[in-house]
Amino acid sequence: MQSESEPMEHLIESECWTLLRSAPLGRLAVPLGSGGVDIFPVNHVVDQGSIVFRTAVGSKLSAAIGAHEVAFEVDGFDEERAWSVVVHGRAELINRQTDLFDSFELSLHPWHMSHKPYFVRIHAVSTTGRRFRVDSRP
Repeated sequence: MQSESEPMEHLIESECWTLLRSAPLGRLAVPLGSGGVDIFPVNHVVDQGSIVFRTAVGSKLSAAIGAHEVAFEVDGFDEERAWSVVVHGRAELINRQTDLFDSFELSLHPWHMSHKPYFVRIHAVSTTGRRFRVDSRP
């Protein structure tokens, strides 16, 4: 637990996964072939120690599954504290039939109304998080 003298607290991995489950929206960061990075907002679910999201054909899908590593970030706050969790890992298209059928059972419904037939799973390699006090000064 964070003490008054400590402005920031590093979270243990289990706390990070609890916070990942609580956040309805995250941001997927993927490297681009041109050398840059792009960031996409996605709603997600935590499934068996991984992050799953749905998407359509496009730059997000091709960049995520073509990358050696992606990052996924969620954050939140209340009146006293804010937090941030980052997962680094490898993204893969869920295409094994049994895994795909299991994915349809997840409570994962895209907010955007377009057709999003592809499920992508991020297998975590590292999970880090921090929580810090919010400065209440005006």
